[in-house]
Amino acid sequence: MSRTLKILKDWSLILAIVAGVAAYFIYVNIPALANTRQLASDVVAVVQPLLIFSMLTITFCRVDLTDLRFRRWHVWHLLIQGGIFGLLGILLILLPDFDYRVEIEGAMLCLICPTATAAAVITRKLGGNVASVTTYTILINMLTALLIPVMVPFVHPHPTLTVLSSGLLIMSKVMPLLLLPLVAAMVMKKVLPRVHDSLARRQELSFYLWLVALALAIAVTTRSIVHTTVPVSTQVALVVISLACCLLQFYIGRRIGIRYGETVTAQQSLGQKNTVVAIWMGYTFFSPVTAMVGGFYSVWHNLVNSWQLYRQSKVGASKVE
Repeated sequence: MSRTLKILKDWSLILAIVAGVAAYFIYVNIPALANTRQLASDVVAVVQPLLIFSMLTITFCRVDLTDLRFRRWHVWHLLIQGGIFGLLGILLILLPDFDYRVEIEGAMLCLICPTATAAAVITRKLGGNVASVTTYTILINMLTALLIPVMVPFVHPHPTLTVLSSGLLIMSKVMPLLLLPLVAAMVMKKVLPRVHDSLARRQELSFYLWLVALALAIAVTTRSIVHTTVPVSTQVALVVISLACCLLQFYIGRRIGIRYGETVTAQQSLGQKNTVVAIWMGYTFFSPVTAMVGGFYSVWHNLVNSWQLYRQSKVGASKVE
C-alpha cells in the first residue's frame, strides 16, 4: 500500500494530466449533462483563479518580503526571453509573407510567456528558492507587459488595441493574481499570525491545490484541441515548436542556474510557463491558431516537472539543487 501511494505521489502531475483529459471526455459523453456545459465553463473560470490564489497565498506564507531580492541570473533570463522574442518579431516584420508565420508566432509566445504563478509551488517541492522565483515572476510579467504592446502591433496588427491599452490589458490580467496572494500572506502575518503560521507549516496543501488546478487546465486545453478547425499539419508543427521551446528553456535555465548556484530556481523560472496567460495572449494579440501553442506547452512543462519530482524523490533535494 505504501509503495502504491509513493508511486501516485511521484507521478502526481502526470496523473493530473490524465485525469484532466479523461474528465473532459467522460463529461461530454454523458447526455444528461449536455445542458450544463456553459455552467461548467463558467464555474471553471471562477474556480481556477481561486485555486491559484489559494495555493500562492499558502506558498507565500513562507516568504519574507526582505528575501525578494534581484539576482544576477535574472538579467540573463530577461535578456534571453526578451531578446529572442524581439529577434523573431523583427524577422516577421521584415518578412510579412513568411510561409511559417504561425510557427514563428507560436515560438514568440512560448518564449515571452511569463513564469507560471505555480512555479513557486514546484520550486519549493524541488528544494529551490521561492523568493527568487517570485522576484523573477514579477520582473518577467513587467517585461511582457512592455514588449507585447511595443512589438505585436507591428508583427500582428490589431485595429482595436493601442500600445497603452495592450500594456494595461496584460497588467490587469496577470498582476493581480500574482501580487494579491503575496499581499494576503503579508496581511495575514500581521492580523492572523496563528493562521499564517499554520499555513506556513502546511506547504503540501499548495501542491495538492495545484494538482486540481492542473487537471482543470488540461480539461480546458483538451476541449480547445478537440473543437479546433486548425489543420493537423499546423497542430503537429505547433506541438514540435512548443516541445523545442520547452526543452530549450529548461536547459538554458539550468545552465545559467548552475553558474549562479540556483539550479532549480533558475530552470523553473525560465522553463515553467503561465500557459493560461499564453493562451489568452495568443487569442488577444495573435490568433486562435497561435493560441494553441500554449495548450501544448502546458503538457510538456508539466511532464518535465513530473520527471523532476520523480528524480528528486529518488536522489534527494540536495542532489537536485
